[in-house]
Amino acid sequence: MDIVLISFGVLFIITGILGCVLPVIPGPLLSYIGLLLLHFTKGYQFSSKFLIVWAVITVIVYALDYIIPVWGTKKFGGSKRGVWGSIIGLVFGLFLFPPFGIIIGPFAGAVIGELTAGKDHSAALKSGFGSFIGFLAGTLLKLITSGMMTWYFFKLLISG
Repeated sequence: MDIVLISFGVLFIITGILGCVLPVIPGPLLSYIGLLLLHFTKGYQFSSKFLIVWAVITVIVYALDYIIPVWGTKKFGGSKRGVWGSIIGLVFGLFLFPPFGIIIGPFAGAVIGELTAGKDHSAALKSGFGSFIGFLAGTLLKLITSGMMTWYFFKLLISG
C-alpha cells in the first residue's frame, strides 16, 4: 500500500508544480495532498505541526492568488471600476477562455472598467498592466510554495 501512496504522492506533487502555471489546476493544494499521501505511509511521517503550518500556507496562498491581481490593479492607479472589472474579468476569463482567460480576463476587465470610468487609454492600460503584474506575482508565489513542498516531499522520501 505504501508504494501506491508514494506513487500517487509523486503524481500529486508533479501535478501541483504544473498547476502553478496552468491556472485551472490548484497547484499548491495538489502539492499539499502529495505531502499528505506520503505522510499516510508507514515509513515516512511529517510532524502534525509541519502539516498544519503547510495547510495554513496553502489556504493563504490560494486566497492570495485571487487577491493579488486586484491589488496590482489598485497599485497601478486603478479605480473601483478597474478593480471590479479585474474581478469580473477573472471570473469570466476563468470560465469562458480557460486556461488563458485567467490571464487575459483580469487585464481586459481592468482596462474596460477604467475606460467606462472615463479614464484615457493610457491610464486604462496601466491599470490592466497592474492586473497582469499581480497575476505574475501570484504565479511566482504558488511556484515557491509548491516548490518548497516538493523539496520537503523528496527530502523525506530520500532520507527516509
